[in-house]
Amino acid sequence: MNAPLHIHRFSIEPVDSRRFAALCGQFDENLHLIEQRLGIEVRNRGNHFELIGEEAITRSAEAVLRQLYRETRDSKDLSPDTVHLFLQESGLESLSETLNQTGDNRPVILRTRRMTIQPRGPNQQSYVRSIQEHDINFGIGPAGTGKTYLAVACAVDALEREQISRILLVRPAVEAGEKLGFLPGDLAQKIDPYLRPLYDALYEMLGFEQVTKLIERQVIEVAPLAYMRGRTLNNSFIILDESQNTTLEQMKMFLTRIGFGSTAVITGDITQVDLPRGTKSGLGHVIQVLKDVPGIGFTHFLSKDVVRHPLVQRIVEAYDLFEQLQEAEREERKLEQRRQQQDSDEH
Repeated sequence: MNAPLHIHRFSIEPVDSRRFAALCGQFDENLHLIEQRLGIEVRNRGNHFELIGEEAITRSAEAVLRQLYRETRDSKDLSPDTVHLFLQESGLESLSETLNQTGDNRPVILRTRRMTIQPRGPNQQSYVRSIQEHDINFGIGPAGTGKTYLAVACAVDALEREQISRILLVRPAVEAGEKLGFLPGDLAQKIDPYLRPLYDALYEMLGFEQVTKLIERQVIEVAPLAYMRGRTLNNSFIILDESQNTTLEQMKMFLTRIGFGSTAVITGDITQVDLPRGTKSGLGHVIQVLKDVPGIGFTHFLSKDVVRHPLVQRIVEAYDLFEQLQEAEREERKLEQRRQQQDSDEH
């Protein structure tokens, strides 16, 4: 039985026609997106809103609309992507805590040269706090959860606050279905395309020219994991991306490069390992080895934390479900084989 529909009315202040136009979007596309995602009806006249739907959802939608309206103070436009990010939080039980945190639990905000970044949802907030509080941090989970982007944002924020003197972006030279040998250039140039997500985040936060200058001055260094052997890194922020493609030896080697005044963030998705068959992932191994070591932070992201296109979350969940069903079928086959063996032994 469906819950009765509830009419929830409220007004948003201050009245600013430009900001309300940005909130609603072109042809009310932002309001239509909210209606579609939350299963409610949104009506408005100026700054007066009327939401029709289940009471709990309409109250959560009011919090989202008020937060989105606050976003319009510093932005001429409010893109559907931004609306989507806030709606990712609307289904969480802790929505009110996320939008109204105070005191020591207030939202973490990262500031870079070109933008201000606020992590979305409790898991992203916890991830950034962990990076700020621990020297070594692991961000583990599916694509689209923001683990690499936020690590870069933390690095840039620390650099601009002069808490560190350099940023190192590291990635294992393991191809995902492609062969590095066919790419032109030396090893650093061959691995460059695989580091593109890190470059893109830097360009967005600092600008192309500034990033280029910092790379020339070696304030920002991009390196394959193989280049890390024998180095000790002090006063640095080191990001190891795609760490599920490290071997056990490589992961240990990387973690023992950390020097004084440095922060390391290791990101990866243990469900997308591209190592040769039979090679154990250093990320899967290190989770077990270091899980109880004090001073090391672990953040595990789930499919509900995905902040890309809504279909990405559904795709991740579909793959997870498919793998669970396959695992269940394998276990069932094993049990059947054992029963057959027992029957054979008895006869």
